[in-house]
Amino acid sequence: MNYQKLDAPLTVALNNVQDLEKPSLAVFIYTEPVSDPVVTNFLTSLGISGMRNDQNLFTATLSSNAVSQLSEQPWVKYLKLSQKLHLLNSTKGIRRLGV
Repeated sequence: MNYQKLDAPLTVALNNVQDLEKPSLAVFIYTEPVSDPVVTNFLTSLGISGMRNDQNLFTATLSSNAVSQLSEQPWVKYLKLSQKLHLLNSTKGIRRLGV
């Protein structure tokens, strides 16, 4: 695994994975622009579809082993864990201004 291509939250998440084959990590995949059929086939095998030649950002839910394989590819620039966003309560933490 090439840890230089992984963000810190993804590295931590990989250390907590129980089943290395189970797709459980939502990941952003930053690549060189995809044009090679070998690259397209590799990404398709991971469950990524609808690729365009000029595209260089993909999302997928991957297993730990798939993340490891992707990190070793020369055309992959960076892998980032997708984090859940939390809605802010509209009244909590906001000061009300008096007129």
